[in-house]
Parts: sequence; structure tokens; C-alpha cells
Amino acid sequence: MLDCMKNSLSHCLHHPLAISHCVCVCVCVCVCWGESSCCSKQQAATNTFSVFHMTDLMPVKDLCVVSSLRGKSGSVKNPLVVRGGRYRPPNCVARHRTAIIIPHRHREHHLKFLLYYLHPFLQRQQLNYGIYVIHQAGNYTFNRAKLMNAGLREAMREEDWDCLFFHDVDLIPEDDRNTYVCDSNPKHAAVAMDKFGYKLPYKMYFGGVSALTPLQYLKMNGFPNNYWGWGGEDDDIGIRVSLAGMYITRPSVKVGRYKMIKHKLDKGNDVNPKRFNMLAKTRQTWRLDGMNTVEYEVISREYLPLYTNITVNIGTEAGLHPPRPPPKRKRD
Repeated sequence: MLDCMKNSLSHCLHHPLAISHCVCVCVCVCVCWGESSCCSKQQAATNTFSVFHMTDLMPVKDLCVVSSLRGKSGSVKNPLVVRGGRYRPPNCVARHRTAIIIPHRHREHHLKFLLYYLHPFLQRQQLNYGIYVIHQAGNYTFNRAKLMNAGLREAMREEDWDCLFFHDVDLIPEDDRNTYVCDSNPKHAAVAMDKFGYKLPYKMYFGGVSALTPLQYLKMNGFPNNYWGWGGEDDDIGIRVSLAGMYITRPSVKVGRYKMIKHKLDKGNDVNPKRFNMLAKTRQTWRLDGMNTVEYEVISREYLPLYTNITVNIGTEAGLHPPRPPPKRKRD
């Protein structure tokens, strides 16, 4: 605990803008979060908590966050968040800058619940963070990995983030000790989902919630762009990690716990029948398909109260601008 306080004081002394706020270190009981930040005594007493009852969402008990599900588009009132979903700790200089990238389409209900819990969760970790929702335009087949490629590129245009979290819209973190900062190797955060009985389904699983530094992303050539529909892209990404000379790090199953909001398979996101054949070729394709080949068009960028919404055209399997079928001839 003393080491944590010394580290925090040293950090403040090396950042002149934060000196006036160093008193917060002396009046707080600090708990180390991977030697990177600290939390209040009240938060330390509730490090582990379930955000769900058996069927109902439990209200967030965070006096610093005024939360309500009222308002247009289900926006949650949060006075600490700057428009566009950006937050900086008010009383200290954050040691980590994390961008949350959420691939999205037709999941507004789930997005509402995720934002309701994610903002207070990230604020308790004292992060400088931003939330980006990457919305796929049109009704063509969904492509999660390509949206994540587009999201990373657009997020890095706005700020030099040192960590990027790729987050499914239907997963709610249950434990504050699951810190949203990057590791020395690619990090898989969603180790234990209720969907899988709070166990890792298999060793190379990299789905749900994962994190990369920009350098790690470059080393593995980002994510594949050719997985249209449900399934396969997570395993391809896990294979890329290994082929790039890295390995997957994870929190413990007691910490990396997530609750999945139940839902049916999305329209336009049918199971990809080609996924297993494609996975068999990852060793040959990972350098040829990824960050270096992604094509998309930004249709709009909206700075909403709790997130930045970026709508993109990522095209179809036939390309960014697939040829339209010729008009049907009228019968004489």
C-alpha cells in the first residue's frame, strides 16, 4: 500500500499540472491496480461484484455518476463524460489512455446497457478513455473484424491512444480488478463468460473483449477483413497473435468475468459457412489480408453525449462498391 502511495506521489511530482491534486493520494486508501492507479476505500471494499441479479440489472451505486436510462436514444446522463464519450480523471493525470471500440449494428438496446455500466467501471479505474461505436451502414452481411480495423484507424486519428479495447456490445464486465489497460502481449479480457459457465471455452479463444497496443496491432497486421457473418474471425485473430511471435495474456477466471445480455442471432449476421476453410489458410493469408488491405468509407461521425458514433460503409464480399444488378425489363 505504501509503495502504491509513493508511486502515485512520484507520478504527481513529475507532472506539474497534477501537483495541486496530490493531496488526494494522502486522504485515500490506495489499492494497486497493476501498479498503475488507485481507488477509494469504498471502491476497494467492493472490488468484486456482480452487476446482475438472476434476471434483473442491479442499479449502479456510484455517487460520482448520475445515471438514468431516460432521454433520447436511451442516453445516460453522466456529467463527468465529455461529449463524444471522452473522460479524464478530474483530480489526477491518468497513466493510461484507452480507446474502447465497439462494432455495432441493430443493437441499440444492448448498447444502452453496456454504456450504463461501462462508464462508471472505467472511471473507477481512473483512465483517460474514449468510447467509439463503429456502426456498419446498410443491411449487407455483418463483418465484425473489418469494423474493428476501421474503428482502430478512426480512433487513432483523434488521439494517440496507448491501448485499444475491442468490446462486444453484449458483454458486461463484473469485476473492477479487470483493468482496461494493455499488457506486454495481446490481452484477452473476457476469460470467463456466463455463457460458457464462467470458463475459458478453449485455449486459443480470443473473442468477446480483447486489447492490443498499436504496436501489437501492427505486428499482427490487424484483423482479417474477409470473415462475413458470424464466427471464425476471433480464432483467426488468435492465430495471428502466435504467427506474429506474441502470445495471449489473460486475467484469472475469477477476475475476467462477464455477463452476456441474452439475444437472438442478428439479422444479417448468419453463421459463416466458409469459416473453417478460411481458418485453415490463416498462415498463408494473415500478411496479405488485414490492416494493410482494409477499405471503408466514413459516412458520418457523431459526437453523442456518451460515445462517438462512426458510421462506415465496409461494402460486401464483392468489394466496397459491389456492382448493382441490372434493372428488370418490363414485359411488353
